[in-house]
Amino acid sequence: MIKHRLKLGILASRNGSSFRAIVAAIAAGQLAAEVRLLVANTGAAGALGFARTRGLSTSVIPTQADPEGADLRLSEALAEAEVELVILSGYLRRIGPQTQARFPRRILNIHPGPLPRFGGEGMYGRRVHQTVIASGVAESAVTIHLVEGDYDRGPVLSRWTVPIDPGETAESLEARVTALEPKLFVLTLQEIAAGDLILPP
Repeated sequence: MIKHRLKLGILASRNGSSFRAIVAAIAAGQLAAEVRLLVANTGAAGALGFARTRGLSTSVIPTQADPEGADLRLSEALAEAEVELVILSGYLRRIGPQTQARFPRRILNIHPGPLPRFGGEGMYGRRVHQTVIASGVAESAVTIHLVEGDYDRGPVLSRWTVPIDPGETAESLEARVTALEPKLFVLTLQEIAAGDLILPP
């Protein structure tokens, strides 16, 4: 049963595969949510064109030249759009303190490995899969967590384990994990909207 229609703000740096899956689930009536704003840190992000063709509000807020100013602009843009949950869909920038303070425990990120062991600064993309395989563990994971403080340190909300096959390579593991990420994001948001997953206050 739907208890609440989520008001989402999406942050993306590239194509935003999870963002696209979220939009598709909303359009299909499978997710009680609305995308209030898509923000990219570069005008070259493929997610921008996708959002615009669907009539969604977009903004480009570069971060490199003035990180503090960009953090303020981002927090204000999300607040003005009346966003309740912020979703990171391949957003390759650190979330600044002002945005974190305005949306405490309401920023969700996905990580392509088990947390906290395989997280932290520099642990993204194929590097995660290389490290997981090199460690000798039997399984990896797709992990959704709340953004809190530094990289990959917030509470875990949901996780799907991914067994590591014999002869697994970083490339093959990356492909399998990447295919699961949008599905887990949609499922997690469905559970939040239904009241089955309660975010911490």
